[in-house]
Amino acid sequence: MAAVVAMRSGSGSDGGGYDKAGMDSGKYVRYTPEQVEALERVYAECPKPSSSRRQQLLRECPILANIEPKQIKVWFQNRRCRDKQRKEASRLQAVNRKLTAMNKLLMEENERLQKQVSQLVHENAYMKQQLQNPSLANDTSCESNVTTPQNPLRDASNPSGLLTIAEETLTEFLSKATGTAVDWVPMPGMKPGPDSFGIVAVSHGCRGVAARACGLVNLEPTKIVEILKDRPSWFRDCRSLEVFTGFPAGNGGTIELVYMQMYAPTTLVPARDFWTLRYTTTMEDGSLVVCERSLSGSGGGPSTASAQQFVRAEMLPSGYLVRPCEGGGSIVHIVDHLDLEAWSVPEVLRPLYESSRVVAQKMTTAALRHIRQIAQETSGEVVYALGRQPAVLRTFSQRLSRGFNDAISGFNDDGWSVMGGDGIEDVIIACNSKKVRNTSTAANAFVTPGGVICAKASMLLQSVPPAVLVRFLREHRSEWADYSFDAYSASSLKTSSCSLPGLRPMGFSGSQIIMPLAHTVENEEILEVVRLEGQALTHDDGLLSRDIHLLQLCTGIDEKSMGSCFQLVFAPIDELFPDDAPLISSGFRVIPLDMKTDGAPAGRTLDLASSLEVGSTAQPAGDTSLDDCNLRSVLTIAFQFPYEMHLQDSVATMARQYVRSIVSSVQRVSMAISPSRSGLNAGQKIISGFPEAATLARWICQSYQFHLGVELLRQADDAGESLLKMLWDYEDAILCCSFKEKPVFTFANEMGLNMLETSLIALQDLSLDKIFDEAGRKALYNEIPKLMEQGYVYLPGGVCLSGMGRHVSFEQAVAWKVLGEDNNVHCLAFCFVNWSFV
Repeated sequence: MAAVVAMRSGSGSDGGGYDKAGMDSGKYVRYTPEQVEALERVYAECPKPSSSRRQQLLRECPILANIEPKQIKVWFQNRRCRDKQRKEASRLQAVNRKLTAMNKLLMEENERLQKQVSQLVHENAYMKQQLQNPSLANDTSCESNVTTPQNPLRDASNPSGLLTIAEETLTEFLSKATGTAVDWVPMPGMKPGPDSFGIVAVSHGCRGVAARACGLVNLEPTKIVEILKDRPSWFRDCRSLEVFTGFPAGNGGTIELVYMQMYAPTTLVPARDFWTLRYTTTMEDGSLVVCERSLSGSGGGPSTASAQQFVRAEMLPSGYLVRPCEGGGSIVHIVDHLDLEAWSVPEVLRPLYESSRVVAQKMTTAALRHIRQIAQETSGEVVYALGRQPAVLRTFSQRLSRGFNDAISGFNDDGWSVMGGDGIEDVIIACNSKKVRNTSTAANAFVTPGGVICAKASMLLQSVPPAVLVRFLREHRSEWADYSFDAYSASSLKTSSCSLPGLRPMGFSGSQIIMPLAHTVENEEILEVVRLEGQALTHDDGLLSRDIHLLQLCTGIDEKSMGSCFQLVFAPIDELFPDDAPLISSGFRVIPLDMKTDGAPAGRTLDLASSLEVGSTAQPAGDTSLDDCNLRSVLTIAFQFPYEMHLQDSVATMARQYVRSIVSSVQRVSMAISPSRSGLNAGQKIISGFPEAATLARWICQSYQFHLGVELLRQADDAGESLLKMLWDYEDAILCCSFKEKPVFTFANEMGLNMLETSLIALQDLSLDKIFDEAGRKALYNEIPKLMEQGYVYLPGGVCLSGMGRHVSFEQAVAWKVLGEDNNVHCLAFCFVNWSFV
């Protein structure tokens, strides 16, 4: 009979036997199969049972009666150790397989590069020979033997002609994926290695724009091909993909005629469409190939009337090569080669259509990232918040992005039509009566007469780092948003009728809470829920919840992001957040026009500290170049508002004015965060309506000495910018607020901004009473008469709130009146001593 042995001394070697249980090393106790089965059942439920649970096990299982409690404990220890060893062995085997596959990939890449070098050496020798012997100038024998054949329209009129085109497409695609048909150069920032994203290259000197990527994915080839062929699921710029017809090829493959539409990235350019042949087949070595190319002629696809808003672009031989790996997983090669007809867009925007790097980031690496994300979700490596399934959260991201793209492009067949303007064409107003408000269920989102108004605008930005701008818009919403407009959009989710903003006075506390939901593998895209904490300004509204919830998608905000698009897209949602919640997307998109290695240097802060570096125009810490000073980008803003039919004109006017105010706010923010701004100019603009910063610093210090009899700064006799710099660098938090019925902050030094977790721009959105808790407000109000009488007052230590809602403790605070040259009170100043986050 089979048995498992447990040793009564020393250490156990595995969970099935050889356990230490006693001091006699020469005696063994054998576990019967029934005993092992009973222990395994308990282990499956609880790998680490407590002493009481082990005692209970001995009582409940008579077959374990002859086993000592200590021996049971050691058995579980050894069983856990064996599990750990197995997991580690499995992990090491997976790493070894990955390294082996990566090594194979790198060897193939090295072989390709060697062939390319040989070809270049040969061509160089031929050119030298031509220069030495002009009679050979007309000899074309050394030209590349791989050319792009023209597709006669007659070939596409019958299956045999299409099969010929398919086979030619396959040959050309493979020559790009694994050969030297295109002069590939490594994409900056992409380094191969066991933990790398993959090998990414862009074309150099070929027709159109092209990119190639190859990497390892822990999915089977058939699953990868299925995902990649569903282009709208991973390519955010793909509006639709329709297979018009398909038939089997003679070699077991399939040929399909495909019509694809792409969104326009901004309101300034038309959208693109493609009419292509797609060929799917299996190679002799078991690899799967999906290759695709455009068919000649512009008549393919839907009717001409429905395609009037598109420019027909060309797809040169492109596709996917998926090879199975030993031990599981696949090696994936992706090639995208396009001619996007750059002539049809304004010259300033042509870099978007002439840059291979843009194609690499928006299409090629996006495909590779997507299948890697699916692989991690399938293996259980990714766990998301709120118990949501990854597919559900991914669908939310896709719907947010699609809704925003629909608003920007405004296609007629979706129901969009442009409304008349007010004579100034800075904001485009479009309405869609097919999208009407919901008054019943989320699943049937649009049932009552009305629709959606979209106000959109595009503008060029100079010297504004895109990632910094989008991060600022995300973290300082109160700087550009109007809470009443958010409330109006959120009201579309309610069963009651919408009312125009301003009819019910509402306030915004300035506090927002960001709750992350999901993120992609490399954090290039983040999905989150934002709660805006509101307050009612009337007694009747006091019992109603004024909090607003937004579902928000952020793209490219990571400091290491090298993306070609930086976005902040959001939509109001019900706080219950059902899976079928209707989404009306609005937001911002920033697209760099000058593709640098990175648009957002690491280490740049979101506040305006550098604007107070007196007499200096130095770049923020970590930035050693002036690239950002010459960076150009295009910003697109689109906001959607539901309306009822009788309010259409009023909502359109409201939307136009609101977007104009947002444009102004963004321009102000852009000026402040631009690395090309000089010295104090930005700071002086921000505190407009008050004395210039240097004068204000002098008044703060003089008033402190006048009221308290001591100097705030040791060298307070200094004047001008040197005094301002000392105040800015002061060790405690200095804040100034207006001397009004509802004081709002107007100035803070660096420590003050850090304490409030805000910037000089957003500082003015914070009021004095909002940073104190109830005890702090009570203490402040009790001391106001004393402050007015003697000019200063000491406040006891306590707790206040930062602009992001975090608690900040301080040891002591002093408040004093700041007097101007005319001895009138211009503002109140506060100094918070020894503050720290709780």
